[in-house]
Amino acid sequence: MSAPVDVMEEEDRSMHLAVVGLSCRLPGAASAAEFWANLAGGVESITFFGPDGQPCAEPPTERAVGEAVPAFGLVADADRFDAEAFGMSPQEALMLDPQHRVFLECAREALEDAGYDPARYRGAIGVYAGGSETDYLSTLRARRDLLAGASDWQLRLATGVDFLTSRVAYKLGLRGPAVTVQTACSTSLVAIHLAAQALLAGDCDLALAGGASVHVPPRFGHYSEGGPLSPDGRCRAFDAKAQGTVGSNGAGIVVLKRLADALEDGDTLRAVLRGTAVNNDAAGKIGFTAPSVEGQSRVIETALHAAGVDPASISYLEAHGTGTRLGDPIEVAALTKAFGAREPRSCWLGSVKTNIGHTDAAAGVAGFIKTVLALEHRKLPPSLNFERPNPEIDFEHGPFRVNTELRDWDTGGHPRRAGVSSLGIGGTNAHAVLEEAPVLPGSSKRSNTPQLLVLSALGPAPLARAVERLGGHLRAHPDVDLGDAAWTLQVGRAAHKHRAFAVGQDTEEVLRALSEQDGSAHQEAGERRVVFMFPGHGGQHVGMGRELYASQPAFREAVDACRAHLTPLLGFDLGDVLHPDAGALEQASARMGEFVTGQLSVFVIEYAVARLWKRWGVQPAVVVGHSLGAYAAATVAGVFRLEDALRLVLERSRILASLPAGAMLAVPLPESDLSPLLNGDLALAAVNGPAQCAVSGPVAEIEALQARLSERGVESKLLRIPGAGHSPLVEPSLAAFTACVQRVERRPPQVPWISDRTGVAVTAEESLDPAYWAAHLRHTVRFGDALDTLFAGPASIFLEVGPGRTLATLARQNPGVGPHLTVATLPHPSDNTPDAVSALTAAGRLWSAGVQLSWQGLHGGASRRRVPLPTYPFERQRYLVKAPGTPTTEAAPAVAPAAPELPGDDVARRVAAAFAEVLGLARVGLHDNFFALGGDSLMAAQLIARLRPHVATPLKVKAIFRAPTVARLTRFIAESSEA
Repeated sequence: MSAPVDVMEEEDRSMHLAVVGLSCRLPGAASAAEFWANLAGGVESITFFGPDGQPCAEPPTERAVGEAVPAFGLVADADRFDAEAFGMSPQEALMLDPQHRVFLECAREALEDAGYDPARYRGAIGVYAGGSETDYLSTLRARRDLLAGASDWQLRLATGVDFLTSRVAYKLGLRGPAVTVQTACSTSLVAIHLAAQALLAGDCDLALAGGASVHVPPRFGHYSEGGPLSPDGRCRAFDAKAQGTVGSNGAGIVVLKRLADALEDGDTLRAVLRGTAVNNDAAGKIGFTAPSVEGQSRVIETALHAAGVDPASISYLEAHGTGTRLGDPIEVAALTKAFGAREPRSCWLGSVKTNIGHTDAAAGVAGFIKTVLALEHRKLPPSLNFERPNPEIDFEHGPFRVNTELRDWDTGGHPRRAGVSSLGIGGTNAHAVLEEAPVLPGSSKRSNTPQLLVLSALGPAPLARAVERLGGHLRAHPDVDLGDAAWTLQVGRAAHKHRAFAVGQDTEEVLRALSEQDGSAHQEAGERRVVFMFPGHGGQHVGMGRELYASQPAFREAVDACRAHLTPLLGFDLGDVLHPDAGALEQASARMGEFVTGQLSVFVIEYAVARLWKRWGVQPAVVVGHSLGAYAAATVAGVFRLEDALRLVLERSRILASLPAGAMLAVPLPESDLSPLLNGDLALAAVNGPAQCAVSGPVAEIEALQARLSERGVESKLLRIPGAGHSPLVEPSLAAFTACVQRVERRPPQVPWISDRTGVAVTAEESLDPAYWAAHLRHTVRFGDALDTLFAGPASIFLEVGPGRTLATLARQNPGVGPHLTVATLPHPSDNTPDAVSALTAAGRLWSAGVQLSWQGLHGGASRRRVPLPTYPFERQRYLVKAPGTPTTEAAPAVAPAAPELPGDDVARRVAAAFAEVLGLARVGLHDNFFALGGDSLMAAQLIARLRPHVATPLKVKAIFRAPTVARLTRFIAESSEA
């Protein structure tokens, strides 16, 4: 949502940053959308606990000094984690501090919210953040019995705040700086400042910035007179009854980018970060932990100067606002000093801590995200628990007033701007100046062509959830541009094994396609080669490829190139036949029925579809054609130039058109049963499969054969081919055609090409020999033999490249199809599915089978934007080590695996047991790879330590790298023992 403000001048953009994505896990909110709903609804998301330690509805009574305050802001599922999503073994997940886990998930969600897949992003992505000190290390040390002998170094790696950002960089593949920040309560806003400076300095091109503070179980504070903790568990920022704040878990991350780059790259602009500043109070205050008016006012002034804005233009201030008797008056005094003389009560004031408590290292980013959401929605959410002003704060004459209700953020047409403050114990202060995102020129133009939306996950269950969540999002946001949504899913998400897709021209069509998903999405089975199959005459019809011609430049360019070559030869524009105006439809249909025009039209569409697939990133590993289709196959393989292929097809079609009246008949019989029935001028024109043949000959003899077959109970079918190719009738014309082939340039195929004449690969000599093409015109098409050759090769996708689905059907019905996949690009002539929908559906099927597509090519050069969409649906399981004296829940495998092949001998069983123990798995199969299951070098050392007492062979860590499966390590041990 953007406000009606002018687009910034170019010089303004160079020093400003854009907030292009965000993610948060905060009390009462598992997402930014839930967070905003709570803010707008004035929800206080603090959990109170009764004497039994269980959550209760009533806040605690006033606490005596030294008593624990049983109130805390809880993050849901902080003890749960999707280990598989980050390539971790259950044992590694169990040891990893919940704070790290929550932050990892937030980092991935933030990047996806921004529409970026780090594996495909060419720039450097940095991460700047900090966390809180937790008790999880102490808990792990006390429960080493659960950790398969993990060393203390491993435990510190799994829990240390030092490794918060570097682990994110490692797990997500981020190549920019990974900087852990630690400035107490101001940590995450300081991290945002450092990320902003790094972007402006060119240290990175995209930056994650934020923080986390997650304690499992919650860490209750103890009340002390005049201390920071509220005795009743409520934060009353700026109120006369304010007595302090309340502790909370939380994590938040924002994704920042240079504004000029974000505009150029089509990113969603959630807000503009105009300027930031960080400083320290130094010694000019009463004590180390005390706040300072001078220090705070100075950092605000510096940030305003960096932002280049007049303080009077700031209409909202998100304060640090802890609700302490000392801190609130000092903060407002500092704000008043920094803002100078301005209209009394002209700037709204609030504190997110009244909603969610104090999230410590994540406090700054929580306030930052709250303000970004307010700018997006153009509304100011209420600051809670404010009834009567703190008597030490002069709100009556000062520039600020506390906002206590949800209100429209009205600025009289001026840009909405806000400040965000975060103050750390010890005096490190941070301030940021935010502005609403500008309206983007042309951003209101919507896609009106069919779109391919893709989804993937690590398993069927999360894939089903992803489908469900996308459908829900599109229903809730029907104004989302489908082209932008498709682009975001295509380029902004990792592609996992389990895949689904939907094609539609509008939201309703996509929703219908999503609702029809049956859960049987393809699973990627490694690389599959793609076989281009080019059909022969018979599938042509007026209008074929019309939508592709209108929407896909590659297709249009190919058709136009053919038209340019053919118009002088034909004396008319073939485009008028392919895609006529409404008034010329009848004339075009008559011309399409002519042999020459029909055959040329088929070739042109096949060539154009092949060019389209190449633009979409699909290169054929093999080509094969059927009769006429062999010319398109040869052209794509590099044997003919386009203009020469068109001349040959034209000459060939004229020869066939000049023959005596003939016909072709499809007969569902094996060649051996059909051949004895052929007499006279009848010829076996094609053998397409074990019981799929075609006969050609004079019309009268074809009709007589059809009658004889009917008497035998064999249902044959006349083909839409007005001629008798591949029969003796063409023999008088072969010499002339051979001479025609002799006149054009021929080259050896650059792509393997399977002959429909011989059923095997065309040799270089055959491709250069004009006699090959004469024999091809005369003799039987042996497409079934070609399929047998191809089926004997590696798993493939047989893609029909041309009008109709004839070859895809032949391949699918062939008993040898086995693991191969058959796909048709264009619909059958009687199918009213739009060509563009059919082609995109084919692309979706290829992608689902593991074929990489060029998403840029798929969009045909259209300008697309990244838009916020549902992020990955984590399949969380509980991983938590509890302190001694409490029941311990051990981690289960992230995914219940299929039963592996289990080891049979004693050594193998001992090795498998050690694998399972170190990795935290229920069992491990003979051929499971230690590192693929989440193992690393430190775990390999643990494994060696577990095995050493039980084997005679002196094992070293490098043995695990050389023999990473149970079977191979067992064999290594046996061979070493024998040596």
